[in-house]
Amino acid sequence: MSQFVGAIDQGTTSTRFTVIDQAGEIRAFDQREHAQIYPRPGWVEHDAAEILTNTRAVVDGALQKAGISKERLAAIGVTNQRETSLLWDRATGAPLQNALVWMDARTQPLVDRFSAQGVGDLVQRKTGLPLATYFSAAKLVWLLENVPGARAKAERGEALFGTMDSWLIWSLTGGRHVTDATNAARTQLMNLATLQWDEELLAIFDIPRACLPDVHSSSEVYGQCIGALAGVPLAGALGDQHAALLGQACLKPGDAKNTYGTGCFLLMNTGETPHVSTAGLLTTLAYKLGDAKPVYALEGSVAIAGALVQWLRDNLGIIERSRDVETLARTVPDNGDVYFVPAFSGLYAPRWRGDARGIIAGLTRFSNKGHIARAALEAAAYQTREVLAAMVADSGAAIGELKVDGGMAANDLLMQFQADILDAPVVRPRHLETTSLGAAYAAGLAVGFFASVEDIAAHWRAARRFEPAMTAHERARLVASWEKAVERSLGWAGQ
Repeated sequence: MSQFVGAIDQGTTSTRFTVIDQAGEIRAFDQREHAQIYPRPGWVEHDAAEILTNTRAVVDGALQKAGISKERLAAIGVTNQRETSLLWDRATGAPLQNALVWMDARTQPLVDRFSAQGVGDLVQRKTGLPLATYFSAAKLVWLLENVPGARAKAERGEALFGTMDSWLIWSLTGGRHVTDATNAARTQLMNLATLQWDEELLAIFDIPRACLPDVHSSSEVYGQCIGALAGVPLAGALGDQHAALLGQACLKPGDAKNTYGTGCFLLMNTGETPHVSTAGLLTTLAYKLGDAKPVYALEGSVAIAGALVQWLRDNLGIIERSRDVETLARTVPDNGDVYFVPAFSGLYAPRWRGDARGIIAGLTRFSNKGHIARAALEAAAYQTREVLAAMVADSGAAIGELKVDGGMAANDLLMQFQADILDAPVVRPRHLETTSLGAAYAAGLAVGFFASVEDIAAHWRAARRFEPAMTAHERARLVASWEKAVERSLGWAGQ
């Protein structure tokens, strides 16, 4: 008898497979990092073949750790870094070139070109997304224009486009070329009202329909796996932030969560009607579970959060492991008036400034690596505060508390500072890897392993609550200095 569901979480820096039981408890997981490839400043790529190899390895690893065979899995789901884009050969399965990662900024000239054509308002009205390097459409245009032979192959359906969910589903099911509606919503090619590819948008971006996957709901059987998981239904897919929203049981309008991963992503459930932002946020699909009506969300996306800690580790070498950043930050009592604006690929919500670049401001001879580590952590909290303020302005409703998840949410120093700078409680759940839980819930709902979304809500538990303890005067001083630092980061690129 099947007693578990599995979830592939294909993230920006690593891939993991998690085994989850019917009570929503994590029984085992395995994880592997993959290479971050930087061919030029502002360019970020992944080797999709390496990611597929890692996926197969972590599936085997997690099943071994759980001490179970594939026959014990009722289904598996997939969650993934969303806008990361690739083309692969239908016949050979080989990627035509490395995947372009969501934070890759090489498409800025294309974004400028489409902006000059005056199509930005139309695109945003149909997709909920502004013209920006973040989304997949411009990445696909770049691939079609720069990879030799790619456009001709795509027009004949011999080259297939997908985000990482499509790539993994295609590879694991032996050729099912599909995506779910949450990932399709991030391509800037799907109409939010119809949840299908929009012919007018395809014409604007000059995208051949033959290369695109079919759009499905987030919870249904896409196909049966082959290989090591032969016969296991692949039955759910969600972009990582949508999976976290589901995993956090944010099932009612007004429920919100913030995921601290490579970037920071704050989503609020807005119900069955898309809510148009006037404050620089994204209107997006939250999830669509089987035949149920789609649920929408407002989102604020921050490009660099955990990636900044990784940068301190890999580029500066001031910490050996990512988790060491909290210990280093605690060597100083405060930030020493140092502020780190991590605009490595511009600033996302709510500013949308592609010309911004990273700066460290306020340095004196007194400053040391502890201050830099603390400023790096605080940057995630300041950016989250900006996004939350925009979300409150858009929705007209204050958020009583903020649910948090993702790797950085384990950092007590950051979570307390987040509560202080928001002047609102921050609530950490017992399981931080809510993206995996969301994918498992979607797959389990599709095959009857979970009976209803009420099952999901019953599984959520808080582990710790951080209450604000900062004075209003200190909060205002810190925010004013952060704003000053951000202003100095703007207009750097293209000068």
